[in-house]
Amino acid sequence: MRKNTIISKFLREIKTGGLKILAVVFIFSAFFIQGINAQSSGNIIPIGDDIAAKKFYSSTVDEDNTVWFLTDAGIVSFDGSKWSLHNKNRKVSSTDLKDVVYDFSSYGPELWIATPQGATVVSVPVDARSGATTYYSENSELISENVLAVAVGKKELRWFGTDKGISAFRGRKWLTNNYSRRYPEGMFKDFPVTAMTTSIDGDSVYVATMGGGVFRLYRNDVDAVSGASDYAGWGPILIPSDNVFSVHISADGVQWFGTDAGVGKHTGSNTLEGWEVFTTEEGLADDVVQAISSDKKGNMYFGTRNGLSVFDGTTWKTYRAEEGLVNNNILTITVDRKGAVWLGTENGVSCYKNGTLTGYQ
Repeated sequence: MRKNTIISKFLREIKTGGLKILAVVFIFSAFFIQGINAQSSGNIIPIGDDIAAKKFYSSTVDEDNTVWFLTDAGIVSFDGSKWSLHNKNRKVSSTDLKDVVYDFSSYGPELWIATPQGATVVSVPVDARSGATTYYSENSELISENVLAVAVGKKELRWFGTDKGISAFRGRKWLTNNYSRRYPEGMFKDFPVTAMTTSIDGDSVYVATMGGGVFRLYRNDVDAVSGASDYAGWGPILIPSDNVFSVHISADGVQWFGTDAGVGKHTGSNTLEGWEVFTTEEGLADDVVQAISSDKKGNMYFGTRNGLSVFDGTTWKTYRAEEGLVNNNILTITVDRKGAVWLGTENGVSCYKNGTLTGYQ
């Protein structure tokens, strides 16, 4: 009302026709700009004043389709209508968390969380009374309590990427490994683990590293971590770079690796064959690919430091702030059970569904 009163007074005081025309242009421009601002702000939904989270860097989705994020404020979830901060459980750290993955085990729904103090498992829903246990070097056979990444296979097989190597835990038994001669723990300090994911059958894990390429580990029938192989050292393969930020296995078993020089796609189990590379020349938003995921329709989603790329197998589409992203620096991607794609960035979350972006900050 205040703005309309000022405009009416301005019109009454105009004496010349030329100024009247100018005034009409001014009024039209003011309302046009106001409309644009209203439309832009309408695409951003507040997360809540009690959740001071900006950086969303790891994510997973549970059986109830609640999306869970690790943030600079701790563990945050969204159930489709409400955002919640989970910082009431004294057994669960809320700072410097590294990675999170959902699992439904014989104990029920759980979150496994990688932390510098060990691997924490907490029952879902996460509240002050939730049961939680942290595994570290003194109460388990975890090779190091500085856990950087975690992955869950089938039959309650869990994998932990640490600063000294890979540990595996099945049921209540810690598995031994036979890769230490080729891959001593010092190597993992030089080439730290950045991400992990399991194969479709859940018995193999792919470990991305910074500077060491990708490692593949297999659990055999005698409860051992074996068959370690690093893609980067096997010959003239086409992985774009040994600096790997993200790894994803799509439903068809194809392996996707996000690096600082584009995306490496590997089809099949022969390490030296079946490679394809995608960069900005093919349609990527940026060659630094920090997150990868896919949906049931076969669409691939690549989160880069400069926007989102969607690839349907033929066509590339790029989305940045101009198209509605809350921030171009995408750090994590997860696809929920209804097909919505959740993008965690360094300043909020975007949800991509049916070609439309909705922001949360």
